[in-house]
Amino acid sequence: MPPHPWMKSLWLSTKTTIGKALAAALLLASLGGVLAWCAATSPSPSRVISPRIPLTQLEKSLRGVPAHISEFSPVSEPLALPKCGNVRPPEALLTPDPLLHVQDDDLRVRVSFIVGTDGLVHSAFVLDSGGPDEDQIALRAVRFWRYRPALCNGVPSDSEALVRFNVR
Repeated sequence: MPPHPWMKSLWLSTKTTIGKALAAALLLASLGGVLAWCAATSPSPSRVISPRIPLTQLEKSLRGVPAHISEFSPVSEPLALPKCGNVRPPEALLTPDPLLHVQDDDLRVRVSFIVGTDGLVHSAFVLDSGGPDEDQIALRAVRFWRYRPALCNGVPSDSEALVRFNVR
């Protein structure tokens, strides 16, 4: 005798419910595993916060502090524009020296860049290298420098800059 239609329906709904329950259990188990893995691999607060070294100790560890000397010249204007009668070079607003890892007391790095009309540094590149690490540190520092832009007859204009880093 074939099963009654309501028994067939009950069997299918029970089969679907069990399938959904298994899928939910599998999802929860995998989510629990991911959470456990994240908790195990995330840094604990004791690993994130490193002990502070006193500033005086850091200052003593520096062999020499690089000093920078800047030179500015106007970027050549197109021939159609008049020459500047009243020129004011860029004014440094924020130009901290980079912390170079000095191995040699004769370190010299020279960088060229443009001070734009927005006061930001553009197109910075190394002219005289002090080594790959020192060059990258110097470029990174120079790219964050800020200036009051140069003025040509009272109008902000681009200006080329050269900066030399020497060890004092």
